[in-house]
Amino acid sequence: MGFAFSFTRLLLVEYILIINKQHTADYGENRMKKATLALAVLSALALTACQKQETTDTTPVAETEVQAESTEVTKEAYSTEKEKQSYALGASMGLFAKNRLDQQKDLEIEYDEAALKAGFEDGLADQTKYTVPELQAFTKSADMMLQDKQREKEMASSATNIAEGAAYLAENAKKDGIVTTESGLQYEILTAGEGASPASETSTVKVHYKGTLLDGTEFDSSYSRNEPATFPLNRVITGWTEGVQLMKEGAKYRFHIPSDLAYGERATGKITPNSTLIFEVELLEVIEAETN
Repeated sequence: MGFAFSFTRLLLVEYILIINKQHTADYGENRMKKATLALAVLSALALTACQKQETTDTTPVAETEVQAESTEVTKEAYSTEKEKQSYALGASMGLFAKNRLDQQKDLEIEYDEAALKAGFEDGLADQTKYTVPELQAFTKSADMMLQDKQREKEMASSATNIAEGAAYLAENAKKDGIVTTESGLQYEILTAGEGASPASETSTVKVHYKGTLLDGTEFDSSYSRNEPATFPLNRVITGWTEGVQLMKEGAKYRFHIPSDLAYGERATGKITPNSTLIFEVELLEVIEAETN
């Protein structure tokens, strides 16, 4: 999932171990409640980091460069293991908080930087201005607000996607070479094939492909990974299941897939709800052509 989320996962595992040790040593009910609250907050921040990572356009090369750069800075700044581990703990929390705040900014949710810093310092000093139940209530309220804003944004995006998708498909259908099937799937033949076709939706195929949004944003590509994909046709979106069965080995098609034949209302990565998708697909091989 990337540098930030890897740090999150490591920290959470270590934190669980610390909590267990505290529990074994009978540190007291109030301390345990605070530890549990901290773990809950870190878990939420970890989820935020994960979600943000899924929607961020990073490559393995770029990610490696970030890690190398961060490691280099750390080596220059600190020499002992105690310093490095302490810095890692603080930096990790800072990265998690930044991911959360970036998401809030994207959703136009304000925050108070002075209060944020004060809360961190008070927590370290074990002198918070509010009780654990109050802090839990504030955290829950913030999470609910974030979720509400996310839903609002998704609904607005969904309505826009439906309108833009319908307009795109209506105009695209008028172009030469575009074929529209009964389901609404549109395709064009870029290269005709001469080999076998998948016999049914249970056939397994090997393909190269590239997927883009209507604005040209690429969200997935086997070409970029330099490795073809292999899968049964009944394990992919409906537009693929139908479209690839029209192809022959060696063919390359471009599919224009309505949202109801794609991911529908579900959002995944860069794909927002009710997105119309465009795929270029090259059928390399029909590995298994079942007739049943």
